[in-house]
Amino acid sequence: MTRADLAKAPSEVAAMFDGVARRYDRTNTALSLGRDRAWRRATARALDLRPGERVLDLAAGTGTSTEPLARSGARAVACDFSLGMLAVGARRRPDLPFVAGDGTRLPFADASFDAVTTSFGLRNVVDPRAALAELRRVTRPGGRLVVCEFSRPARAPFRTAYTEYLVRALPAVARRVSSNPDAYAYLAESIRAWPDQRTLAGWLADAGWGDVAWRDLTGGIVALHRAVRPA
Repeated sequence: MTRADLAKAPSEVAAMFDGVARRYDRTNTALSLGRDRAWRRATARALDLRPGERVLDLAAGTGTSTEPLARSGARAVACDFSLGMLAVGARRRPDLPFVAGDGTRLPFADASFDAVTTSFGLRNVVDPRAALAELRRVTRPGGRLVVCEFSRPARAPFRTAYTEYLVRALPAVARRVSSNPDAYAYLAESIRAWPDQRTLAGWLADAGWGDVAWRDLTGGIVALHRAVRPA
């Protein structure tokens, strides 16, 4: 099983997601106790898309996170490195364009998008900081970025309870609802290994993004990081 460190092999992580693609969305809703829908809505609101704008959804999986973006009237593109996820997404959402791509080498021209986003996928990229730089490259000057990612609850008692959930309850639930429980052991590990809000904000600034800010959702279980590509 692929372990949750920053030296993970992209081919192994992609293969893991290929294997859980069919039941991935349903499993995520069960594991998040339904909060994933609210997190997707918050991401779409933070992007503040306008009809006709072009938006890239990186690590889009089956397009569950892309669909709300397209409903705004924007031209949304779903990109992922898991061909299994893309295949399931294309069957379920034939109106969305799905593109295979590596987050560190995106198959798009410079300044192709008015806005870019990624939800719960940045920590699965072999080099997250390189991915943030690539997202900046494909965003037009003045364009927006929103990263929705698991994060670090600020309050110690809640953080302890959440860690217990990741270690004990999440794998148990995954064994009941997932086609590949080991993949969700990786999920729990990757969340625990991921840096806190301030560290991710620093990565964004280092990648050349400006006006970096974040806000916590669900007590800091998830954080929305927002930024703008300087003109």
